[in-house]
Amino acid sequence: MPTEQRSHVVAIDQGTTSTRAMVFDRSGRVVAVDQLEHRQIFPRAGWVEHDPVEIWENTRVVVGGALAKANLNATHVAAVGITNQRETTVVWDRTTGEPAYNAIVWQDTRTQAICDALAGDEGPERFADRTGLPLATYFAGPKVRWILDNVEWARERAEAGDLVFGTIDTWLLWNLTGGATDGGVHVTDVTNASRTLLMDLRTLSWAEDVAAEMGIPLSMLPEIRSSSEAYGTCQPGILIGVPVAGILGDQHAATFGQACLEAGTAKNTYGTGNFMLLNTGEEIVRSRNGLITTVCYQLGDAKPVYALEGSIAVTGSLIQWLRDNLGIIDSAKDVEALAATVDDNGGAYFVPAFSGLFAPYWRPDARGALVGLTRFVNKGHVARAALEATAFQTREVLDAMNADSGVPLTELRVDGGMVVNETLMQFQADILGVDVVRPEVIETTALGAAYAAGLAVGYWSSPDEIRANWGEDKRWSPQMPVEERERLFRTWKKAVQRTLDWVDADTP
Repeated sequence: MPTEQRSHVVAIDQGTTSTRAMVFDRSGRVVAVDQLEHRQIFPRAGWVEHDPVEIWENTRVVVGGALAKANLNATHVAAVGITNQRETTVVWDRTTGEPAYNAIVWQDTRTQAICDALAGDEGPERFADRTGLPLATYFAGPKVRWILDNVEWARERAEAGDLVFGTIDTWLLWNLTGGATDGGVHVTDVTNASRTLLMDLRTLSWAEDVAAEMGIPLSMLPEIRSSSEAYGTCQPGILIGVPVAGILGDQHAATFGQACLEAGTAKNTYGTGNFMLLNTGEEIVRSRNGLITTVCYQLGDAKPVYALEGSIAVTGSLIQWLRDNLGIIDSAKDVEALAATVDDNGGAYFVPAFSGLFAPYWRPDARGALVGLTRFVNKGHVARAALEATAFQTREVLDAMNADSGVPLTELRVDGGMVVNETLMQFQADILGVDVVRPEVIETTALGAAYAAGLAVGYWSSPDEIRANWGEDKRWSPQMPVEERERLFRTWKKAVQRTLDWVDADTP
């Protein structure tokens, strides 16, 4: 069937806790979805891993499930797009396809000593002018270095050219296009490459000297391509013959799916963590207020579009922690009802610095704290404090963006799983002092990947169709008095200070 007659686009959304396949039509509507969770592996405190083989197997299952629910097959699919948890790192054997180690997840903090050694006397901003990023455990490069240093024979095999590296997008693309048996394509896109600490933001190529400093052979690195082009064709399987034509890291995909295509537009995604991106156009803007500079997207041969990003490590995963570690809720959706049993936080503030603090602090020495406790505080107050933590952290990032851009945002587009929580969305508008806007399609991460793939093959003709498809579902406006907003935020800032300097030389 000719590409122009194919009726749908499939997006693979590989996230921190689950893998989804979603089928979209030309209007950007979800036709079908299938989803599977994967194991969260915690070998030690601060270590977070996934099984990359499990992720690949789940991907195959959910693609088949979504197509079956939509009553479609490969002949109906114009293209496949991939979006992924960004910095999570896989190293595997290019001949056998066998991972050298589990995937090291973006939340993992084991590489702090590597980052400190690389920073040396120049500090964590040593490579920031080139890469846009501070030296932090968040990013992929130090994770590769850890695998090479700690897995038996890994460095020897890497230097012999036997091992390759990729973020999850690269791992999935390689397997979709043939893997070890049929010449899998070893490619990443500019957005994921910009999260490795190894890519030069100006040239969109690997910074060879930085890779050498990290001890990572260039032979391991995938080819860097744009976010919207045909990378290869799916080999025997459910999607046989379908081109993989779009790759965007999850937060970049959400920005694209939210139609934040003009400089000055911004979105905030509420997922495992929170990630706010501000489109800065073709200009590379350096942050002076704790944000990072990243590639927003690049469409084919067009110039790249850049963004400022505020990355928050723990938001939705805090609600999972209440469920899994404390057992005070049975499911994540129960947190809103529990929080509604009280009128306010009862004076309790929850700073979820489980992996240190990301933007705007970048403090790996911080650890989580629940402060302001009295005998009055109950589990309803704790649930409310957990929700409010997401809003307070977002306020800190928005303040930093306003300071860096010089143009205060007047509204914030939101997406992700937590935006169905109306209590949180109202408090978010209250604590920001600006309108919060939820789109009709909240699965904007998968939608952005679908758009990138569809544009590459002509399924959608131009980004104007993306703008036309976006629609507002609900808007929350601030209702809290300014004095109360600032009092609450001032107390939050005081709580944050209590978390700092927790990890020191004597901390295991």
